[in-house]
Amino acid sequence: MATFRTTRPGPRATLLAGALALPVLLGACGSDSGGGASVPSTTTPPTAVPSTGDTRCRTSELRASVGRPDPGAGQKNFPVVLTNDSARICTLRGYPGVAFVDAAGTQLGHAPKRSDAELTTVHLAPGDSAWAGLSFANPELSEAETATPAELLVTPPDERDQLKVTWERGEVPVGGNKSSVFLSVFGPGTGA
Repeated sequence: MATFRTTRPGPRATLLAGALALPVLLGACGSDSGGGASVPSTTTPPTAVPSTGDTRCRTSELRASVGRPDPGAGQKNFPVVLTNDSARICTLRGYPGVAFVDAAGTQLGHAPKRSDAELTTVHLAPGDSAWAGLSFANPELSEAETATPAELLVTPPDERDQLKVTWERGEVPVGGNKSSVFLSVFGPGTGA
């Protein structure tokens, strides 16, 4: 049985080959012999996209809201909506961070439990929205301990800064055996 050995160029060899080829390529692109048609050049204005090519939506580029409730079989369900207020396309992937807080900013209850759904990436053009479902058992039926939050804090995926939404939807469960709040992964739209 014959043995073949293949060698790959190391990172230095690849870098050197690229550096040597660059002047040749640039020289060919820059010459004008006068015999060919010229293509007008256009300049693309710089964008706010970080130089790393990271397209994720930053907190400062988003607006948060809580959509219309969708009650069902002893549940209270609310879409937590993030809208792209920037001039660029950005992406959301995963779950938002959410917390109910009182007027002093103290968190009420536990952090929501996340669904087991597969993570998807939502591309948001300027003005587009994505939503994640926030649901819990109706406290009137579950007999959970309740509180009425002043705000819902929403943290976009992979961000640390929060957006504040005034909570006008009544009591939420904060303690007891039936006090779990659940959160789904982001999807496109407003959840309406």
